[in-house]
Amino acid sequence: MFESLIGLVAIIALFVIISRQQSRIGLIERELGALRSLVLSGAVPPLAKQSEPAATEGQPAEAVVVAAVVVSPTASEAATGQALPALETDAATDEVKPGPWTPGEAAPKVAESEPVAAVKAPGKPDIETALGTRWAVWVGGLALALGGLFLIRYTIEAGIFGPGVRLTMAGLLGLVLIAAGEFIRRTGFRVPVQGAAGAYIPAILTAAGAFILFGAVYAAHGIYGFIGPALALTLLGAIGIATIAAALVHGQALAGIGLVGAMVTPMLIASQAPNPWALFGYLAIVLAASGVIARMRDWKLLMTAAFVGTGIWTILYMTDAPGANLSVILFVNTVTLAVLAFVWLGRRSDEGGSATAFDWPSVAPGLFVALSALGLSVDPAFVAAGDALPGAVVLAAMVAVALYRPPALPLLYAAGLVTVLIYLGIIPPTSIASDFSGDVLGIDAVPLATSNALTLRIGVALGLVFIGAGFWAARKFAAATHFRAASWAAWGVIVPLVVLQALWFTFGNLDRDLAYAAVAALLVVVFAAGGEWIARGEQPPLQGRAAVSFALGGAALAGLLMLHMAFSSGWTTILLGAAAIVPALATRWRSYPVLGWISVGAVAAVLGRVIFDPTVVGAGFLSTTPVFNWLLPGYGVPALAFAFAAWQLARTTDGRPRLAMEASAALFALLTLAMLVRHAMHGGVLNSDAPTLAEQAIYTLIAIGAGAILVAIDRRSPSSVLRYGSMAAGVISVAFIVVQHFLVLNPLFTDESTGQIPVFNLLFLAYLLPAVAAGGLALYARNKRPKWYAAMLALVAALLAFAYATLSVRRLFKGEFIGLWSGLGQLETYTYSALWLIIGVALLTAGVWLKSQVLRIASAALIAVAVLKVFLFDMSELEGVLRALSFIGLGAVLIGIGLFYQRLLTRVAKGREG
Repeated sequence: MFESLIGLVAIIALFVIISRQQSRIGLIERELGALRSLVLSGAVPPLAKQSEPAATEGQPAEAVVVAAVVVSPTASEAATGQALPALETDAATDEVKPGPWTPGEAAPKVAESEPVAAVKAPGKPDIETALGTRWAVWVGGLALALGGLFLIRYTIEAGIFGPGVRLTMAGLLGLVLIAAGEFIRRTGFRVPVQGAAGAYIPAILTAAGAFILFGAVYAAHGIYGFIGPALALTLLGAIGIATIAAALVHGQALAGIGLVGAMVTPMLIASQAPNPWALFGYLAIVLAASGVIARMRDWKLLMTAAFVGTGIWTILYMTDAPGANLSVILFVNTVTLAVLAFVWLGRRSDEGGSATAFDWPSVAPGLFVALSALGLSVDPAFVAAGDALPGAVVLAAMVAVALYRPPALPLLYAAGLVTVLIYLGIIPPTSIASDFSGDVLGIDAVPLATSNALTLRIGVALGLVFIGAGFWAARKFAAATHFRAASWAAWGVIVPLVVLQALWFTFGNLDRDLAYAAVAALLVVVFAAGGEWIARGEQPPLQGRAAVSFALGGAALAGLLMLHMAFSSGWTTILLGAAAIVPALATRWRSYPVLGWISVGAVAAVLGRVIFDPTVVGAGFLSTTPVFNWLLPGYGVPALAFAFAAWQLARTTDGRPRLAMEASAALFALLTLAMLVRHAMHGGVLNSDAPTLAEQAIYTLIAIGAGAILVAIDRRSPSSVLRYGSMAAGVISVAFIVVQHFLVLNPLFTDESTGQIPVFNLLFLAYLLPAVAAGGLALYARNKRPKWYAAMLALVAALLAFAYATLSVRRLFKGEFIGLWSGLGQLETYTYSALWLIIGVALLTAGVWLKSQVLRIASAALIAVAVLKVFLFDMSELEGVLRALSFIGLGAVLIGIGLFYQRLLTRVAKGREG
């Protein structure tokens, strides 16, 4: 087990070293190239002389390599006026030293008279150089580390020395390797070959020594029991922290090795009575030391890893330890936030509040501290002990740190998300519970989190914290950092709204609760005033950017909650529709872009309500009185309000919201008429289990209305999505008509009741209204959509009108039920012929007036059908005067049409001659 662990750690360490050193190689090579170009051009003086080796002592490998760049004699003399002695190292000439088997000769030196641009770029190291410089050093360091551990193992198996001597030898070997690394570094060690900077021998020797010391201390505790847990933890921690500190001169990779060792140490130390204070006191020291070193070198990866390690230990302690100590949890979270705020982000400028100053290492403490607060707030063990309040305090502390250190914005997101999850979790879900043995079936509503009076008070307090901090910070950053301002404003709105809704669902009266409605009304005022306050802090002021949009959007959502809390279903729908006027009127004084979209949001809310409950007030409360019932104000008031909002927006902030409001007004006007007709036709019943033509007619009207809405929006703001979406809606509506209205649900085939009212009946709803809607859309889409699209709609409109007229004649003769199996009378048959001729003439007149070839062709087709009916059907079925009148009428119509076309053609010819 011990050998497997050592091998795994060695592999991980080697992988970290290789990955990090490869990135450093690329960085150093780029810096060398840029610096050499500057020095050779005379832009900067030489950075190092052969006589100044002490200037590079004590610096990391990167600084040593950069200092080794040498200036060309010619360029140096031109820049300084005197000759400078050249360095004799290979790095000074910026050449790659070939191996003994490398073919070719060395590149010739550049003559002093040649221009600087003619200097040959350094070549890439060959395979031999890579193997001899980098891989040899890396594998050698790993071999030293493993060799020390294998030496300990050999002495154990052979029994040459006692355990104490073996461990002493291993410790001395580790110290010797560390001392050798430091000695080589202090003697002015420089990477002799360009491209081999990643094989920095002092760092690799130090890492190997630290690795051996870790193994020796662990063996002294875990295998031989020479030292107790406290001393072992102290020694291993000291080695880890010292290794991290040594990274200041050896690079970040060594710090990573030390941090991994320090974080793994508590897992290696076994104790019969573990002390959480010792564990987290040790982790706090490691975190603080890592923070100081990471801050000095700006090592984001090291800081993130330290936060992650501490966070994982905290979560493991909270989930696995029986009876976790609250004080310990609060201590480690406090230390985490303190290291973030005062160490890592301390003295770190905000760059004038720029949008790029977003600290990614803050994501790790935000995540783990928020998870701790979540556990304290929802875990039954902690909640039972009264630890929900400390969880809220932790969340408030996260908001405070994010406010104090603006780059720590991830803390705000984490705290806001966890608060939302906590209060969504207190809402009682409804689940069915059954007991078959007792023959009992009941409802078991168990919330995900415990809710009590303390939960309510904590929710109010957290809501106030987010409102105050959110709007204050949004105002502070509104002028410079729009993303930060928007983030603070968003969470300042989201958290209070979620908390209010959760508390209402849990503690309030869902039918009507005026107390919670008053709180929602107060939030409307606070959010609206806060949005105006933020807008005045913008530069230039009153632009209504994202932060203002979140604040005013929050006011709109709070108003939506207020209406649901204070009013019944019918009044909520009506007032929601009327509320669309308020933001539209506000555009008279403010041109915020969000105001128009709030009106559109009111449309979406009303539409969602009528989809959920088309009766507006519930089927049980909808009266059977035609027209004058809840449907009239439930659909009509929103239609009027949307029309007024569109009219107002057209005069202030004209744009897509105005088009959406216009389309919504038209849609709800159409729905008002359709719903009133269906209500009157079915005796006050709007829905039924079996599909009916009336229900399908409403779907068809909605599809046609949707097509008109998309065309209207696309007219002002062209978009391929809107263009093809409108055409798809038109095609779908035509498919509904052909399949459902003409075939499947046609009352001729189904014998469905057409209603008792003469005019406002099923035929009016299913044929005349769709005919008017399709014809209107065809007329509106002319020159805006392809010709085939408008022609298709015009043809369908004509067929619907024909079907309405024909079926109305059928209903006139047969009554409420017009099924085909009831037969045909002679007068009814003659009436069809007369009607079709009249419709044909009307279509012809409309086609000439509108210059529509489609209508004229439809007229010709319908008259041709009438001719065929007269000659094939009326001649055999009709008798007496009806047969004569049928032929006389047909002849008169055909002669009139011929006369009309002759005069039309004569007029056209005269116009051409003139």
